Amino acid sequence: MKLILLGPPGAGKGTQAVRLVEKHGIPQLSTGDMLRAAVNAGTPVGVKAKAVMAAGNLVSDDIVVGIVADRIEEPDAHNGFILDGFPRTVAQAEALDRMLAQKGMHLDAVIEFQVDESILLSRIEKRVAETIAAGGTPRKDDNAEALKARLESYRNETAPLSDYYRKCGDLYTVDAMKSIEEVTAEIDDILEPPELGAASSA
Repeated sequence: MKLILLGPPGAGKGTQAVRLVEKHGIPQLSTGDMLRAAVNAGTPVGVKAKAVMAAGNLVSDDIVVGIVADRIEEPDAHNGFILDGFPRTVAQAEALDRMLAQKGMHLDAVIEFQVDESILLSRIEKRVAETIAAGGTPRKDDNAEALKARLESYRNETAPLSDYYRKCGDLYTVDAMKSIEEVTAEIDDILEPPELGAASSA
């Protein structure tokens, strides 16, 4: 089962990814983690990435796709994977599709978490207030202004992926404003439609 979870920061993708990992026994692949692992392991693509980063430059889409390509060949990903934080742009999605096609693979689903941004903002403001009231210190990026900036970046760069995957026929949506359990149930229905489950158990 090869999945991509799409949605703005604060939509609950991380919570649902953990549940999917536990239920389906597939790894959640973070591009940041994969990049660090490739650099530390000294793989050919990791060596390229290290040189680019040492020069103070951003790692190219080709290098990131190369790192993903290597990672999904590892034994724990043979039954599938969840991509976390990649692709972020349509160009990256196109590069990912080409790489998967070369391996004879395809995505099973791209699940988009649809949210009400105003409620996300009120949630984070409430969380910050509760943290301060409890005598804690909020994270530097855990504030409404930081979230607004991240949402703006998401709208500009990543939101166009919805149309891309919709045209590919891979896009499914869930109402991420529902409870965690309800969102999990919606995802389960997408990945294991009730009628298919009934047919397989008949």
